[in-house]
Amino acid sequence: MRKLHKWTSFCLVLALMISFLLAGCHGSVDRAVFKVPEEFDTSRDYEITFWSKNDTNKTQTDIYKKAIEDFEKLYPNIKVNLRLYTDYGKIYNDVITNMATNTTPNVCITYPDHIATYLKSDNNVVPLDDLFTDKKYGLGGSEVRFDSPTAGEIVPKFLEECKVNGYYYAIPYMRSTEACYINKTYVEKLGYTLPEVLTWDFIWEVAEAAAEKNENGIYKLNGQEVLIPFIYKSTDNMMIQMIQQKNTGYSTPNGDVLIFNDSTKEILNDIAGHVESRAFSTFKISGYPANFLNAGQCVFAIDSTAGATWMGTNAPLSDISEDALVEFETVVMPIPQYDTENPKMISQGPSVCIFNKEDPQEVLASWLFAQYLLTNEVQIAYSQTEGYVPVTTKAQNDPVYQDYLSRGGEDDEHYYKVKIDATRMLLDHTDDTFVTPVFNGSVSLRNAAGELIENVTKSVRRKKEINDAYFEKLYADTASLYRLDQIESSSSENRNPSDLGAMPPASIILLSTLAVTWVFIGGYLIFNRLKCKKYTKKSSNH
Repeated sequence: MRKLHKWTSFCLVLALMISFLLAGCHGSVDRAVFKVPEEFDTSRDYEITFWSKNDTNKTQTDIYKKAIEDFEKLYPNIKVNLRLYTDYGKIYNDVITNMATNTTPNVCITYPDHIATYLKSDNNVVPLDDLFTDKKYGLGGSEVRFDSPTAGEIVPKFLEECKVNGYYYAIPYMRSTEACYINKTYVEKLGYTLPEVLTWDFIWEVAEAAAEKNENGIYKLNGQEVLIPFIYKSTDNMMIQMIQQKNTGYSTPNGDVLIFNDSTKEILNDIAGHVESRAFSTFKISGYPANFLNAGQCVFAIDSTAGATWMGTNAPLSDISEDALVEFETVVMPIPQYDTENPKMISQGPSVCIFNKEDPQEVLASWLFAQYLLTNEVQIAYSQTEGYVPVTTKAQNDPVYQDYLSRGGEDDEHYYKVKIDATRMLLDHTDDTFVTPVFNGSVSLRNAAGELIENVTKSVRRKKEINDAYFEKLYADTASLYRLDQIESSSSENRNPSDLGAMPPASIILLSTLAVTWVFIGGYLIFNRLKCKKYTKKSSNH
């Protein structure tokens, strides 16, 4: 009997160990664990990398370099290496590539959509919640060597955009939105007056009027052979904002894809009609909106407020030759709306995340630098390069920044009127901005949204028939191209609570082993009980 008890105990312990292993093999990846060091070790030297983006704007590059120089004076034991990119997508791709070899940067300009994908790999991106609130090294911490903003001084709407799966994985760096840059001179020449709030109906009506030609094929409005009345830079944003304004399906926060619906079809059908009359085109098909606007070949150009210095006759970063420029009055307005009482526009702009490393002191050094990017000096300087808005109320209310805003139009360089008008527009409409749900696969869904408009535009230009059969195929092809049918939704609405989804092979093996173990234990107990009964019966007969 003693052997039986020993064997049974061994099997129970084995089964318990397997159960613990199994519990760790299934379900979503837990957030990375990072314990903030009690003290920052200043006796050691640290070398960290910072991956960032600029728009080939030397002023922005100089601001980064000065920020690094000033930070290194405060922390002589931290060296920051800057790597510049001209495209957010390239940063994203390089991070994904480097994750496989554990060579990610320390600090990185990013977007929450990208972070959701980074989190697919365990323990890569540092959750910042504990760092935010650390009394010594957190936001506004007692041991921080610069004037750091407190958490309460970061614009709440912008900070909330950095939350993924319930935790903060980034800090906002700059914020922008989309703006409609308008050739007011042309609008009035066509006999129209700009309304207080732009509507899609107004935009389409004016664009159609502008598309009229003379008998010789020259456009009546500008007397040129080229005119695209309405050009949209980011069709991703165009589709997302139109869906949001109509309150129809895009996606759920859990990752359910809802975009392929009848309301989307109505939007695309409407766009198709204006493509057919040549009143509308996109950046990918026709070219950069600012170039057409500045040459008098466009009436409405929608682009980011971060592109304001490219827009208008006197734009300091205009890409066309001076002899091609046309004199006109530029007006900046929010994007067109379906419901003028409830305007909605997308919030965009870079954030900053930190990647986990084996050495917590190195992570803390990275956090200190990332936090330095929120100081007034950096925030105000960088926001003045484009139509960006500082992400802290501390910087927005700074007398230096308020003075900057009050001087719009003093010159066409630092105080370029269109740039400051775009900035003011976002400041006035911060509460009207929104962000799309973030999940693993949300980047693909965003790309698919723009692809719907791009494909419809191309199809109309190629004289394809746009009907129900066309949309059925378009939806299927787009879902397949961006693998939207492979996005794993965490929705509880359409999932049985007992359904945990597909298990990895390791879980299946462990579960099978656990089942066999329990069967063996049960069989062994039954066998020994019968054996004991037989022994007892024999003993009684004697």
